[in-house]
Amino acid sequence: MCRQMALIDIARVPERARGSVARGWHWLRGLAMVALLAASLAAGAGHAQTPLVVFSTLDLEQIEPFRKAFEADNPDIKVILQRDSTGVVAARVMAEKANPSADIIWGLAVTSMIVLDREGILMPYAPKGLDMIKASFRDAKTPPSWVGMDGWASALCFNTVEAAKLGLARPASWHDLLDPKYKNRIVMPHPASSGTGFFAVSAWIQLFGEAKAWEFMDGLDQNISTYVHSGTQPCRLAGAGEFPIGISSEVSYLNVKASGAPVDALLMKEGGGWDMDATAIIKGAKNVDAARRLADWAASRKANELYAGHLGIVAMEGIATSQPNYPPGVEASLIKNDFAWAADNRARILAEWQRRYEGKAAKRN
Repeated sequence: MCRQMALIDIARVPERARGSVARGWHWLRGLAMVALLAASLAAGAGHAQTPLVVFSTLDLEQIEPFRKAFEADNPDIKVILQRDSTGVVAARVMAEKANPSADIIWGLAVTSMIVLDREGILMPYAPKGLDMIKASFRDAKTPPSWVGMDGWASALCFNTVEAAKLGLARPASWHDLLDPKYKNRIVMPHPASSGTGFFAVSAWIQLFGEAKAWEFMDGLDQNISTYVHSGTQPCRLAGAGEFPIGISSEVSYLNVKASGAPVDALLMKEGGGWDMDATAIIKGAKNVDAARRLADWAASRKANELYAGHLGIVAMEGIATSQPNYPPGVEASLIKNDFAWAADNRARILAEWQRRYEGKAAKRN
């Protein structure tokens, strides 16, 4: 899953920098315009289609089946999909506030959605079937500014073969990872680059309290080999046998497990952090009616059943993930995550984290 965040705090981007981000995306706008023109030409050859520009952070293999299903149900709408990492998408939407190029966001971490909503960038809308969406998966306001799609949670990817070679026991608690026997055996995502990394850090602070959480992370840092810039990479590295333990997510585990790697997903007894992907219409959207139809479809039973085959926990009541090897007990492991607090304190948490641990960050490509 594409859970990376650029090294940028979108809530603190000055107007000059936001303009630079927008100009940096000028070439992508050009590509979008070419795509829009192509859609218009195709419409001329057949039936008229409304182009709908959609931003997403979901991996292509995840979002493509959803896009195709929506277009099959709505043949008069052509989705112009633009996807990137969490931080890049959020910063771009922020930079384009005065003149948005996208109509709707379909898959962005809710902590970023909250920041965008506070900037007045999202258009409140209650999609059809909202009452079937879990209360914890939607904005509490009426009408909501965003509606959740799926959630993903903290999990350890544990390479059973490598652990056996090294005589390492299966950790059951976060505090087990402080044992010196794990020194240089653990890899985790950089929280300023990865949504998965950030919700792990945020959860430790919420679980243990501020002082004890930093004390825990000081100890954990002694055993971390490197902080990588992707939420999925720690699990891939564990699957490849480069490290016995990767702090990652249960969805990343599914992809690695499916490749045949000897990994197990471990949920810690204290519970763990989590985040959700959400959908939101952008204020100033050029095709609001089409955006509303996608928002309706994204919250529908059909969409949630599709999500369940590609993602983790889904937003609609009564639908469980249909993926093989999905670890039991994930939903019960989710902490009562205060997303608003996480959004409010993100800049402060990241500044302190980087002050303490940036020395072990992997070099960016």
